[in-house]
Amino acid sequence: MHMSDALISPAVGGALWAVAGTLVAISGRRVERDPDQRRVPLMGVLGAFVFAAQMVNFSIPGTGSSGHLGGGLLLAVLLGPSSGFLVLSSVLIVQALFFADGGLLALGANLVNLGVTSCFLAYPLVFRPLAAPLRPGGRLFFASVLAAMVGLSLGGAGVAVETAASGISSLPLGSFLALMVPIHLAIGLVEGIATAAVLSFLLRARPELADARAPARALRPIVVSLGAAALLTAGALSSLASTAPDGLEWSVVRTAGAALRAPTDGIRGLLARVQATVAPFPDYRLPGRALAAPTPADPGTSLAGVVGAGLTLALIFGAFGSLRWSRRRKGTAP
Repeated sequence: MHMSDALISPAVGGALWAVAGTLVAISGRRVERDPDQRRVPLMGVLGAFVFAAQMVNFSIPGTGSSGHLGGGLLLAVLLGPSSGFLVLSSVLIVQALFFADGGLLALGANLVNLGVTSCFLAYPLVFRPLAAPLRPGGRLFFASVLAAMVGLSLGGAGVAVETAASGISSLPLGSFLALMVPIHLAIGLVEGIATAAVLSFLLRARPELADARAPARALRPIVVSLGAAALLTAGALSSLASTAPDGLEWSVVRTAGAALRAPTDGIRGLLARVQATVAPFPDYRLPGRALAAPTPADPGTSLAGVVGAGLTLALIFGAFGSLRWSRRRKGTAP
């Protein structure tokens, strides 16, 4: 559900940049006030894991489309909504800058559609009331599935509304919504099941994960396991991903009759040129190997996955390290 710049106008894209930027700043202040930095390694490996998981598209039977996990709900459950949103924001920034996955103008929209809906709406309003107390079982499964479906369907509806507000006449709101919401409900079902499975495994292995006061040493086995899972997913499983268009691309083609291309002039053209210049692995492939009919066997896919997971890890460590430094500096200021 990564929007491209072809689906959004500069005015709408700029407004959503402002919304997303404000929420990133607010989340950063909330995390900065939290003196517990013991979970930063967990945040880093979870970000790398979500990056890798988003590379593995799975087929949606009977539709000819595919989907991938968003990861926002999993992050919010394990890290809290503010930290989860910051980690997911790091994932989306790495994807846009280094892999040209999602437009630069549309980055704010993607943060809202994938992050806000899951971390600040589905998690506190759906998952937390239904799943408490956090432990494996039927309540966790039901809460995960329902919250994931709500979060992704809201994100899908957001894409349609933002596109209509941008004046993209080939994607009328009613027709686009009628495709975007059901397909993302189906993707949300799979994400909910996967989220419940991951949470159940982690909570059975380390029940103290549900305790925000758990000592750092208690989390080390989880950090190591998630790091290994991220490398395996990015380096190996990503090559098995479905090549069918994702839910957004599928909905665009079925509504408009063809994929849309962003104008090459103005701010969208400028941002497209910037993205083409800075992205070393466009579409998760080696430079110069972008294919009209992509295949997962491209040799750049596994390399891009490992590099992307590492970049995500580094960005998260840098961001949360900066917040910790800022807090310490304020604490020592006269």
